[in-house]
Amino acid sequence: MWVLSSPGVYRPQGDTYLLEHVLKRSGVCAGLDVLDVGTGTGALAMVAARCGARSVTAVDVSARAVLTAWVNARIRGLRVEVQRVESLAVLASCRFDLVLSNPPYIPSSVSAPPLRGAARAWDAGHDGRAVLDVLCSVAPGMLRRSGQLLLVQSGLSDVDETVNRLRSSGLAASIVARRCQPFGPVLRQRVRYLEERGLIEVGQRTEELVVVRGVKA
Repeated sequence: MWVLSSPGVYRPQGDTYLLEHVLKRSGVCAGLDVLDVGTGTGALAMVAARCGARSVTAVDVSARAVLTAWVNARIRGLRVEVQRVESLAVLASCRFDLVLSNPPYIPSSVSAPPLRGAARAWDAGHDGRAVLDVLCSVAPGMLRRSGQLLLVQSGLSDVDETVNRLRSSGLAASIVARRCQPFGPVLRQRVRYLEERGLIEVGQRTEELVVVRGVKA
């Protein structure tokens, strides 16, 4: 899907396309109330709308991303409510049938995610889990009974930890899709750092992308 983007807004890439594939293949969006966390250009929110979601709410911390997603949805005549939120806590009282997310998950030499700039879309602390851990903690409480969380992440940011945290939060969690792809520009620039951390093998230039699903009993 072609989308309008802006400087500093994460463009759809391999992780976006993998989660999009899962959404289309499963048909899970039909008739559901959907939340897209970290919407960026709104690509996944628009997929949910096109797949028959009853309602789609797309949120992002970036004002530029919110504007971009709003424009992309309006160009296509899709009903997507776009909101800028500083924290998921503001949505804690809301309930959804499906929560989607392609969050920041790239390990960084900086301990905390940046507060502004393009890197905010991918940098996620030393272990790449600064945002993933928040999602695993907060998202289960935002799901209705039998609701689902679908998130995509890199194998570099400990997929087992995601699965275990979701199970500890009461969800039935499993891996539903995998795909290997060559390093993109960000990871190519961090090869030495990742090798020194032992997060990749020496000479490794591919990463595994994984979609994790959590289902509320």
